[in-house]
Amino acid sequence: MTKTTVPNQTALPLAAPNQGATNVEKFEFEPIKGYPMLNWRGKRPFTSTQYYPAQLKEVHGEEVDGWRNKIFWGDNLQVMSHLLKEFRGKVDLIYIDPPFDSKADYKMTVTTKGKSISNNWLSFEEKQYGDIWVNDEYLQFMFDRIVIARELISSSGAFFMHCDWHKSHHLRCLLDEIFGFSNFRNEIIWAYPGREMHIEKKYNSKHDTILFYAKSESTRVYMKQIAITYDREERLRTLRRKVHQDVDGREWVWETRGQATGQEPYKRYIDEILEDGKAINDYWNDIEYSGIDDCWDDIQFLRGNDPKRTGYPTQKPESLLERIVKGHTQEGGLVFDCFMGSGTTQAVAMKLGRRFIGADINLGAIQTTTKRLISVGGEITQRSLDNQTKHFTGFEVYNVNHYDIFRNPVQAKELLIEALEVQTLEFSTVFDGEKDGRMVKIMPINRIATRADLNELIAGFDYKTWEQKQIESPNRSVEKLTLVCMGHEPDLAAQLELAVKPFKIDVEVVDILRDKADLEFKRDSQAQLAIKGGKLIIEKFYPMNLLQKLSLQKEAVEDWKELVESVLVDWNYDGAVLQPAELDIPDKNELVKGEYKIPKDAGTIRVKITDLLSESWEGSIDNG
Repeated sequence: MTKTTVPNQTALPLAAPNQGATNVEKFEFEPIKGYPMLNWRGKRPFTSTQYYPAQLKEVHGEEVDGWRNKIFWGDNLQVMSHLLKEFRGKVDLIYIDPPFDSKADYKMTVTTKGKSISNNWLSFEEKQYGDIWVNDEYLQFMFDRIVIARELISSSGAFFMHCDWHKSHHLRCLLDEIFGFSNFRNEIIWAYPGREMHIEKKYNSKHDTILFYAKSESTRVYMKQIAITYDREERLRTLRRKVHQDVDGREWVWETRGQATGQEPYKRYIDEILEDGKAINDYWNDIEYSGIDDCWDDIQFLRGNDPKRTGYPTQKPESLLERIVKGHTQEGGLVFDCFMGSGTTQAVAMKLGRRFIGADINLGAIQTTTKRLISVGGEITQRSLDNQTKHFTGFEVYNVNHYDIFRNPVQAKELLIEALEVQTLEFSTVFDGEKDGRMVKIMPINRIATRADLNELIAGFDYKTWEQKQIESPNRSVEKLTLVCMGHEPDLAAQLELAVKPFKIDVEVVDILRDKADLEFKRDSQAQLAIKGGKLIIEKFYPMNLLQKLSLQKEAVEDWKELVESVLVDWNYDGAVLQPAELDIPDKNELVKGEYKIPKDAGTIRVKITDLLSESWEGSIDNG
């Protein structure tokens, strides 16, 4: 065992690399006297994590130099716990765009393809994820993940966190605590255009904050890789001043800065302004709103009609990630983003010849990113974008800890109540229902349930009623509770029992990841495959959840292809991992073909059909 130190926060006994995985990694926290630390109700150190297995589900493309990129679907705390065994201290750059605690629900517009529905397209909004947190759960959620993320970064690596005004001040305190204040490098302002609003109580919020921390003193910025080379015409367009010419044709403008202090206007030559290699400052602006000589930034904001938009909420522009990835990795470097979203980080890394790992808990993010990476990889292969750059276009898709129960975590509570046959309680603000004489509380299922998640429950208990029950029956439990969760700390029940002493309660934990075998959550999609005339034909496809949503709007769909995002076909399925050779991923307004010519060497054929909600059906047919 080796021992490393987390500055200003922890001393971690860590397993030496590649010497086998222990099931539990222990983290010992030693507070530093006199060091300012952010506190919140229920704050606890990230004391341990265990190794979680990953299940390979899909393989796209080939390995390059023994490497294939990796995408994980699951709780990113579990994903990072899985990665510790192999990648501790090996990641060159971590960029995350986590929840902002914005008190909002983010939705994606789902639009059917084709025009058979009332001679028009049908659109509706599908809730993707919520960014609404209770009390101090958010801070503990972020604290745990930053601690473990730091362990993955190499000694010369960098950490970037994207946030906004809601929690940037708190998150900076957390990062100071975990990385050490001396490793803080920049608070970067990313300003962007948007709707102009006149608000009586505040000014418009028109920027995000990106916090940059180094792992150590050896962390550097590759400034030559990101120093901006101006596009002449684009910059001249933003100048908004009359351009004059000398007799020799050299162009110049009047420089009027300094007039407030009495300085006379003077000539400033365009070629000097457009000099290559301007250093990058910590204020990044949209090119359309930049003046030629007052700001030299080129971050292109994603407008609503931008063809690069994936439809996924909170998508960031590629130019923003290009600057960060170029500035902190060399070609072949390893980039990690565990709040992947639409896959911008991964797409940029692939284009720039970097290796990458991505993770997200939202199935829509996994499907959106997979589709995007297939497209980017195809473009690179087809156009040979850069013969000097080695591109890593192959990638694998994994589930971590069998995270494949819920199609959309937002609906999980309703699904659990139905699947567990819980009797809902209409007027209870503490419990979600009752079953077999036990009060049921469904914990946040989009992450591991921790001690911090118990705070709201503890605060809401009816202690006066408990006092009366304890007087009447001193030896019996005053309450029987069932906690339903998706992954949990092993001492969760004991922590709750300890927190309510001297009252005696009976706590049962139902962990869906462990106890899911007897549960049936929803009707899966259905499809019918056939082989006719040497072709694979998809005759029917019924995406049950999507059809249900459409039926609520009293709409009917004539062609199943209107509901399909993509079709992937593996002509020789090995029974375990999908390795698609046929990729039918049409443009936004096009339909999948639905018929595919079968190769002569085809064996067991595996088909994956993904609908507009990112839910997938998989099935096989033998090429007899």
